[in-house]
Amino acid sequence: MEKKVSTSKLKNFDSSQESKKILDVIGYAKNKVKEQQFGGFVNEITEIVLDKKYEKALKGLEDYSHIIVIYWMNEAEGVVRLEHQPQGNPNVPKLGIFATRCQWRPNCIGISTVPLISVSRNIVKVKGLDIIDKTPILDIKPYLPDYDSAEGKIKIPEWTKKLTYK
Repeated sequence: MEKKVSTSKLKNFDSSQESKKILDVIGYAKNKVKEQQFGGFVNEITEIVLDKKYEKALKGLEDYSHIIVIYWMNEAEGVVRLEHQPQGNPNVPKLGIFATRCQWRPNCIGISTVPLISVSRNIVKVKGLDIIDKTPILDIKPYLPDYDSAEGKIKIPEWTKKLTYK
């Protein structure tokens, strides 16, 4: 499974030299979703199949109710749209890509927080993960409310209520 994801060239803030960062793919998603879709993932069960060399890295993960999955949206790789109309919905405004959750980003990194069902050897089973079959997995982290919950008054644009989620 030795796969690497090569990201675009990154400029260091304190230097004019360019560097290239390589990310290790630690596994892949296994589920029944074969094509991109908007919503419909709420009951989808996904097995995250990790390279066997990462099996020990899962020790203790079963003690959490939720995990954060970081993945590479490989089907969008090479496509960058600086502006996007979320889900192609004519009832929402066209926005800058960083104001959306769209996959056509400069770096095709996706992130989702999902309920953890089980951990068995090198397989992590989750519910509601909004990715398609064979999506490369970059990292898994436990969900910790003290780190991962937003505090204070949460503000989101009104148009987001017109989108399809999970």
